[in-house]
Amino acid sequence: MAPLLEAVKLSFTYPDGTRALQNVTLSIPPGKKIAVLGPNGAGKSTLFLHFNGILRPQEGCIYFAGNRIDYSHKALINLRRQVGIVFQDPDSMLFSASVRQEISFGPLNLGLARDEVAQRVEAALVATGIADLRDKPTHFLSYGQKKRVAIASVLAMEPRVIIFDEPTAYLDPRSTREVMALLADISRQGKTIILSTHDVDIAYTWADYIYIMARGRVIGAGTPAEIFCDAALLETADLARPWLLEVYEDLKNKGWLPATAPVPQKKEELLGLIPYRSRSILAI
Repeated sequence: MAPLLEAVKLSFTYPDGTRALQNVTLSIPPGKKIAVLGPNGAGKSTLFLHFNGILRPQEGCIYFAGNRIDYSHKALINLRRQVGIVFQDPDSMLFSASVRQEISFGPLNLGLARDEVAQRVEAALVATGIADLRDKPTHFLSYGQKKRVAIASVLAMEPRVIIFDEPTAYLDPRSTREVMALLADISRQGKTIILSTHDVDIAYTWADYIYIMARGRVIGAGTPAEIFCDAALLETADLARPWLLEVYEDLKNKGWLPATAPVPQKKEELLGLIPYRSRSILAI
C-alpha cells in the first residue's frame, strides 16, 4: 500500500540550536491508526508541524499522496485542507466567540457556500457529541469540551489525515475514554489518524502501527505486539510495558495460559484466552 504521508531523511534544528529531528524517515499508510511514542523533546511535535507544512525541512522532504510538498502559498492551503492538526492545548486553537463560529471558521476560509458550511458544522457537532454546545461561548467551556470543539473544527475541514498531539493530556479517565472512542469513530469513517501519546496502554490497544522516537530520531517501528515485546527497545526508549501484556505474561507463567497463546491486543482478547475454570478462580 502506497503511503499517504511520508517523511524522508528529515532533519530540523531550531534557531536556539536544538536539534529536533535527525534523519527521520517514516511512512503513514492511508486509513490506519498510527501512534508516535517518545519522551518530551523526542521530536514528535516538530515532526507533526512538518506534516502539514507549518515547518519546512532544512534537510530531507515530506511527501503527501505520492507528491513532494510544494511550499507555495496555494499548495500549502491545499495541504492543510488534507492534513489537519489538533494541538495538545485546545486554547491555542480556539479564538472565536462561540462554538458554532469556531467550527465555521475553517470551512468559510475555504470559500465554501454558507449552506455547505452549515452542513459541515452540524455534522462535526454531532460527530463530537457537542451539538448542545453550538451557541456556547468558547471561553465558558470545560477543558474536555474545548478538546472536542478543537476536534470538531478540524473535522469540519474534512481532511484525509488528522494528527492529534497528546489528545488525552490533562483529561480525567472518563474524558480520556470518550476522546479515544471518538477517535475510533473517526477512524471507522476511513480517516488516517496519527497521534502522539505518553500512555503506553492507549498506544498498545488502539494503534495499528507504532513509531518510537527519541532524541529526534526514529529508534523503533512495528506493530504494537512487536514494539512492546521488544524488551531491549523498551529499555532504550524508557517505556513501560502495557498492563495487558504484564497480565498476559503472568498468566502464562502461572500456567493459566498455554505457552503458545497468541498475544492479545484488547482486554476482551485476553479474557477469551483464559479457560472458563481459570476465569472462575480469578474472580474469587
